[in-house]
Amino acid sequence: MTADATTADPLRSSDITDWSATADVVIAGYGIAGVCAAIEAARAGADVLVLERTGGWGGAAALAGGFVYLGGGTPLQRALGFEDSPEQMESFLLAAVGEQADPARIADYCRGSVEHYHWLTDCGVHFKEEFWGEPGWEPPQDQGLMYSGGENAAPFHTLVPPAPRGHVPQMQNKRTGERGGGYMLMKPLVETAEKLGVRIEYDLRLQRLIVDEDGRVAGIAARRYGQDLAVAARRGVVLATGSFAYNEDMVAAHAPRLIGRPAAAIEEHDGIGILVAQAVGAQVEAMDATEVAFFGDPQLLARGILVNGDGQRFIAEDTYPGRIGQAALIEQDNKAFLVIDEAAHDAGSKTTTATPFFRQQPTWVAETVAELEGEMGLPANSLQHTVSAYNEHAAGGADPVQGKKSEWLTPIGSPVAAFDMRGFTAGFPLGGLRTDLDGQVLDLTNTPIPGLYAAGRCTAGICTGGYASGASLGDSSFYGRRAGRAAAR
Repeated sequence: MTADATTADPLRSSDITDWSATADVVIAGYGIAGVCAAIEAARAGADVLVLERTGGWGGAAALAGGFVYLGGGTPLQRALGFEDSPEQMESFLLAAVGEQADPARIADYCRGSVEHYHWLTDCGVHFKEEFWGEPGWEPPQDQGLMYSGGENAAPFHTLVPPAPRGHVPQMQNKRTGERGGGYMLMKPLVETAEKLGVRIEYDLRLQRLIVDEDGRVAGIAARRYGQDLAVAARRGVVLATGSFAYNEDMVAAHAPRLIGRPAAAIEEHDGIGILVAQAVGAQVEAMDATEVAFFGDPQLLARGILVNGDGQRFIAEDTYPGRIGQAALIEQDNKAFLVIDEAAHDAGSKTTTATPFFRQQPTWVAETVAELEGEMGLPANSLQHTVSAYNEHAAGGADPVQGKKSEWLTPIGSPVAAFDMRGFTAGFPLGGLRTDLDGQVLDLTNTPIPGLYAAGRCTAGICTGGYASGASLGDSSFYGRRAGRAAAR
């Protein structure tokens, strides 16, 4: 059962006879946005109470790979020999996000990126001074910096000088998907919040907002083990409740391409924060925007070619795999095939990877491309023409069709194989509540709703179309801080 608008209508504070708790700032959600809001609100002198629906801190952030998208010349970038500026970072993001980009928000984030890096490290987050430059979803060990958005691949590397901006907190005893960079990001932040006296109540599920007679959001109605509770907020409520990835009705209505394929989210991401805010007049934006993972090994993808159902290439294979996922799902109707010869497959399979579970046996193997084309069921001569053109250009070290870099260009020989990668995608929604740059939730007239703030994946952040790994943890932490400070005022 998922939350819906009919159960999210606000309660009137005048109807509450028994308040269970009171704080200056009440935060719903103890993931990355919630903990950063809590730290800044507490540092601003507020009494802070966090309400978390599960039995522990972390949310989806603690399970993530841990990229924080930062740039503009961070100390880590400079220490590893990379030059970057806020203007270059801004230019890249505007190009990568696409036509739905919010220029003011992206500029704001980029100009504050170096300061945000220092804020994180001052809270105890540590980034190891080591660069990982190979294609991959994340570094295989505890390297601290990596390209995470396709900055060094076509078409962006010819538009903006490429700089790696995927900052990964140093890990201990890494277990991908369980205890990686996201855990090592959250742990010192939680410790910082608790040292500041932030109070936390677990196993408490948000149900509705509470408004006073003037329409100001004055608290949260919640439920714990079947008991209804009311929590008063003297200054403000901050929603940090995650996306709507696991709300089937909302996914079907706004991002139907994701039906049945949620990823990089947790079941608690049921859209409740968005629904309770909409019930008091909140505006939403970019609800159709999605990040899409592609379950392929980037080391193999870069060494082969990706073709669609017509046997045609559709993207530079050495780019950020999230871009490949978006292109496959959104532009190619989820139809993708990796074609690679034996030598390239063997070379890629010997490389180090953080995602060995993406390495599988090929679906088809043949001596010639013509035989492979027939086994794959592609249109006659389609794959043969594609491979012939690719090989001709690759022999000269160029790829005028998709712009793959010369280091990955090798003519496809024999024997040759193909991987059936249809449906190898999953993702999460990027849209949510519309907020101003201080995290205030806006109504349909772009006026702030008094007492209501939000950050994280329940809002529309810096990526409202294209994506870069680390953008969610980046803008969730950045604007979580803003929301906490604003609510404390």
